[in-house]
Amino acid sequence: MVKLTIDLIARGTSGYTKKKRDESMQQYLKRLTHLYLEDRCIDEVGEDLSMCRNLTVLYLYDNQLLKIPILHHNQHLTMLYLQNNDIHKIENLSPLTRLIKLYLGGNCITVIEGLDKLEHLQELHIENQRMPPGEKLLFDPRTLRAISSSLQVLNIAGNNLDSIKDIECLRNLYQLHANDNLLTDMKELAHVIGGMFRLWRLDLMGNPLCHKAKYRDRVIVMAKNLDVLDGKEISETSRRFLHSWHDAREVQKKRREEHLRKGSGEFRDSALLRELPPVKDYPRPPPKIPGYMMPGLMMKGLPRKQFDEILARTNSNLAEDTTQQTHSASVKTRSGILRSKLPDIFGTSLSIALKRGSISVDVGAVSNRKDLQRMLPLSRSLTRLPQHLSGGGGRGSHLL
Repeated sequence: MVKLTIDLIARGTSGYTKKKRDESMQQYLKRLTHLYLEDRCIDEVGEDLSMCRNLTVLYLYDNQLLKIPILHHNQHLTMLYLQNNDIHKIENLSPLTRLIKLYLGGNCITVIEGLDKLEHLQELHIENQRMPPGEKLLFDPRTLRAISSSLQVLNIAGNNLDSIKDIECLRNLYQLHANDNLLTDMKELAHVIGGMFRLWRLDLMGNPLCHKAKYRDRVIVMAKNLDVLDGKEISETSRRFLHSWHDAREVQKKRREEHLRKGSGEFRDSALLRELPPVKDYPRPPPKIPGYMMPGLMMKGLPRKQFDEILARTNSNLAEDTTQQTHSASVKTRSGILRSKLPDIFGTSLSIALKRGSISVDVGAVSNRKDLQRMLPLSRSLTRLPQHLSGGGGRGSHLL
């Protein structure tokens, strides 16, 4: 059992702040800015420490303190080292409004609380608390909100944490040490550190999620400004490559969702990472002449003798066929007769009637021999029609 005394305080100074001969003890203690009282088996801090009015840095780690000492007379403190004691609760710190760094690691604290007034706190180290089995470190939401704008470094390693969702509000963190916990959820991790745009160092070693596939790559993508992960530096080349890969996957995801929303059917992921090649514009074939063309019209010509016979037979029946032509529109097409509109290349109407055993060609108004010569290839091909096209049908039937 050691209580802090003035003599112990005087021996806890550095060699640069020795007491002068003509200086009183009170003046000397008032002039002190740093006290090194670590590893002195101190379990109680009395009122003598209140004489150090200008104290800025106090080292009280590796002692046997059961609680945080009352330091309301030491309002100039900026750094307080209390790790490896037996402290169970964070208290008595409200007067220390200028405190920047607070070290509480290796104690018995179960709840982060009592820091509401520390508006300038930049570093909080509360790692490796000695808690009862099955318990984990808890966070007071009011405390976290109070220090969220100023806190830059948070060390919560080794505290049986299975979630870090509570520290989501700490968006100004530069460093987060959460190694040796029980973190398993990569989605939660992405959600939390994805909003910490200033985070450049992250320690997660010793958590189950470190064993997941592509753990390091995925964490680098989550924190875009991360420089050090688990004590290893991240090269600029690796960061750019992984971020490009992530952006490509995001584009892929959006395209897939868009295609599914439009109901366009199957969408292959492999085609998402590259542009599809342009479709070749092949030349279209020329448009066909409308209407059905008889196969016989494409055959080679008939012998001239047969054509002359057909022409002579046609002249004898010209008058009769002309009369029937006026009523043909109302007569229903009989079996075995084909109809087709032929190109008007003669300036006249050509009527063709196919009858069983004979073929007749009617020429409406052939003015000269030249027109007859143009009809020759058509008439020569008529005799080569298939037999099933030339059967049935009476006289006077026409193809219009």
